[in-house]
Amino acid sequence: MGRNKHIKYEWAEALNNVVQHTKPDFGQQKGLWNKKQFLNNNPIVLELGCGRGEYTNGLAKIFIDKNFIGVDIKGDRLAAAGVVAQRENLQNVAYLRIMMQFIDVFFEENEVDEIWLTFPDPRGKDRDEKKRLTHPHFLNKYKKVLKPDGILHLKTDSAPFFDYSLDSLPANKFEIIASTNDLYQSTWNKDHFGIKTRFEKIFYEKGFPINYLRAVNKKEV
Repeated sequence: MGRNKHIKYEWAEALNNVVQHTKPDFGQQKGLWNKKQFLNNNPIVLELGCGRGEYTNGLAKIFIDKNFIGVDIKGDRLAAAGVVAQRENLQNVAYLRIMMQFIDVFFEENEVDEIWLTFPDPRGKDRDEKKRLTHPHFLNKYKKVLKPDGILHLKTDSAPFFDYSLDSLPANKFEIIASTNDLYQSTWNKDHFGIKTRFEKIFYEKGFPINYLRAVNKKEV
């Protein structure tokens, strides 16, 4: 392990806004995120595969009446994100270190109001289809933790992955209410407030169009 990565792991251990397996209360937040972590009853928004937290922290600055939880498996990235949130005094931000398939283990049914998928790995090979974050396996988990009519956002530079998601979401009882193959030229760009992830900045500078969709969780109550 590199020295910088080791230092970041030590940061994560010391940060109150990073929840991971090395801490004694790990796994005790299910259904109690607002009570235990945020001390309020504000809506909960997840970013899955949040990386260094640019999007989570960026949204939290704008929507101070919502609670944001960035989820990723990379501890050094979450540590960096948590340090930024602490430095900027973002009390409505937390980070959770888990693999995405365990999302319904750490969140109660109907506990979450929104989910963001920001530039997930498109998993372009057919044999990797089940690893795509809009595969039915994952969508069923999102449906469980999302409230009825909860919102799922997807941003990606991958046209094939976007097309796949346009098919898989309606097939799994998500109603797509917004969709564009070029976010920056669309009417929905203003809803993103100029926030860009590290990968999004790279794609933008190379002139790649950004695909975006917004879908509603239409599940039986």
